[in-house]
Amino acid sequence: MSLSQAQKKAFRSIGHHLNPVVTVSENGVSENLLAELNRALNDHELIKVKLALPERDDRAAMISELLADSKAELVQTIGKMALLYRRNPKANPKLSNVTRFEDHHGRH
Repeated sequence: MSLSQAQKKAFRSIGHHLNPVVTVSENGVSENLLAELNRALNDHELIKVKLALPERDDRAAMISELLADSKAELVQTIGKMALLYRRNPKANPKLSNVTRFEDHHGRH
C-alpha cells in the first residue's frame, strides 16, 4: 500500500509536532533497535526517527534498511530526521499519533 499525496501531506503536518522516538547511531541496526522501532510503530503508527549519521548517503542507506526491516513507509526526510508510517488496524487510539491528531492537520 502506497500513501497518497493527501495522506503524506496530512502525516507531515502531524509529524511536524512529534519528537523522535528512535535514534539510529553509527552502530547501525541492531536487534534491540528493530524491536524498539517495531514497538513504536505498533503503538504510534506515525513516528519520527533521528539518524545520527554524518553522511547523507549513509542516512539514505539506513532509511532503506529500516523500511525493509519494519515494512513501514517513508513519509518524509528532512536532514537527519525521517518520518515513518505503518498502519496498525488494532492501534490504541490513546497512543496512535494518527488517531490523536487526525483533526489537527497543522491548523490550531
